[in-house]
Amino acid sequence: MAENSSFNTDTISKERSQWKTLKTLGGYIWPKNRADLKTRVLLALASLALAKVVNVYVPFLYKMAVDALTLSPESLDNALVVLPLGIIVAYGFARILHQFFGEVRDFIFVKVSQHAQHMIALNTFKHLHALSLSFHLDRQTGGLSRVIERGTHGLQFLLTFILFNIIPTLLEIVMVTVVLFYTFDIRFAAVTFITIVGYIAYTLWITEWRMKYRRQMNDTDSDANSKAIDSLLNYETVKYFGNETHEYKRFDQALASYEIAAIKSQNSLSVLNVGQGLIIGLGLIIIMAMAGNGVVTGELTIGDFVLVNTFMIQLYLPLNFLGFVYREIKRSLIDMDKMFELLEINAEIQDLPDAKCLSVQHGQVEFENVSFSYNIQRSILQHISFKIEPGKTTAIVGPSGSGKSTISKLLFRFYDVSAGKIKIDGQNIRQVSQQSLRAAIGVVPQDTVLFNDSIIYNIQYGRPDAAAEEIHQAAKLAKIHDFILKLPCGYKTTVGERGLKLSGGEKQRVAIARTILKDPEILLFDEATSALDSHTEKEIQSSLTAISENKTTLIIAHRLSTIVDADEILVLKEGRIIERGTHNQLIKQNSEYASMWALQQKNQDTP
Repeated sequence: MAENSSFNTDTISKERSQWKTLKTLGGYIWPKNRADLKTRVLLALASLALAKVVNVYVPFLYKMAVDALTLSPESLDNALVVLPLGIIVAYGFARILHQFFGEVRDFIFVKVSQHAQHMIALNTFKHLHALSLSFHLDRQTGGLSRVIERGTHGLQFLLTFILFNIIPTLLEIVMVTVVLFYTFDIRFAAVTFITIVGYIAYTLWITEWRMKYRRQMNDTDSDANSKAIDSLLNYETVKYFGNETHEYKRFDQALASYEIAAIKSQNSLSVLNVGQGLIIGLGLIIIMAMAGNGVVTGELTIGDFVLVNTFMIQLYLPLNFLGFVYREIKRSLIDMDKMFELLEINAEIQDLPDAKCLSVQHGQVEFENVSFSYNIQRSILQHISFKIEPGKTTAIVGPSGSGKSTISKLLFRFYDVSAGKIKIDGQNIRQVSQQSLRAAIGVVPQDTVLFNDSIIYNIQYGRPDAAAEEIHQAAKLAKIHDFILKLPCGYKTTVGERGLKLSGGEKQRVAIARTILKDPEILLFDEATSALDSHTEKEIQSSLTAISENKTTLIIAHRLSTIVDADEILVLKEGRIIERGTHNQLIKQNSEYASMWALQQKNQDTP
């Protein structure tokens, strides 16, 4: 059994190990079967090490220059000082070399980081499309998009700073500590080490404490974003009911919660910064006092004093930056945790390991004793059996909630049956690949949703490799070609968000043209005309009749007038087939179908 595919974008459903997140990221930085990228990683690390070696040697050149320029007691009489030009040139060259190795590192590594971002984004996108319909029904689009957005931003930060800030800083800390030990004595190394350990320990402790405020910020940010997008997507509904003020209040409450969490986060940041500054300041005072005392006693030169000071500044600057980086890494890990959780959600509907492609010879569809329920408390379909012969049309009617649309979702394998089998030309659809199954079925849904793109793109979506002539022919068969040509931009006219710039009938015709272009062996009309007016419905119905000729067709119907010519009509009630036959046969039975027909005829006759 697959894992539960629910994903709540407002809360952290489980705490992933941050090491696990880093391990997942490492798989993208060190990808299998990509020796070129692995070589780039090694070269980038080598450049990083060379840059740090040069950076640690720079203070020694500075010390030599200072000592050369310092007047000794013996030279006070003639006051002659020779300019150490060679040392100065070497100092400047070392600075240039340090920056050069840093740029070489970035130049080499950029392909690795961009490839990792590319593959993670692509895999996340592919995985979201592979997840079950139940996941997408439960999701909140705004919160989900924000999770991916934050995760991608966190990925970029981690790729840059873990390799090129954390690792180099730790390397430099070790090198400087060793240098101080061998150049001076253990006291200098010990003070440096204790200061660094105290700084890191304090940073870790305070950062862990304040991360709860960051989580609250993420949760409230996702909530506010979800409410905003949901409100804007339902703009017309808001206007219909005049609920702008209600929407403002909901959004304001979410923003207020974010404001409180953000204030707490910033206050805790101030506590962290003050403590870090205190630790660094104390360490610097102690080690500079020791160096100054060495100069006074004659044990050290002025150059040594400058050397120690330079080392401390050179070390503490990135160390101070390390606090910011650590905080951002923690934030990025939290953000990436949620994105990687997406990749760990298993799709409920999966192909079998040995799944074959569906082979459609005739297009016979059979439901064999099918039962289905979304949960154990509520049964939707119970022991449904029927067969649609090749080239024939079967219609399913019944009251709302009887399970009509569920049958279409099971045929398309958005869900798997709880019991029984669904077969196409004798092949159990659970044993064939989903891609081949869906390629054989064309759907015209009740609520046609179009992409916010051109008309030609939305029609061509039925078969992306179709030529322009084929697209125009499909539009003609759907009786929308002439309408499109009258538009200012013709086929290049954009349809707007979810196709809102087109009327219901125009959207349905685009959907029909798209299905015609796909040219499937099996057709499924899921209440394709129930939302249209009578005149438009008759025009659309003629188009549907034309494209379904000689095709195996299943019609989920609301208006009985659209299915009077069906070869068989199934009457569904409370998940069971209670009547079946042609229109005339069912009228003669004078039962459920006859009552539904009489009621609809009466409603049509009533002014």
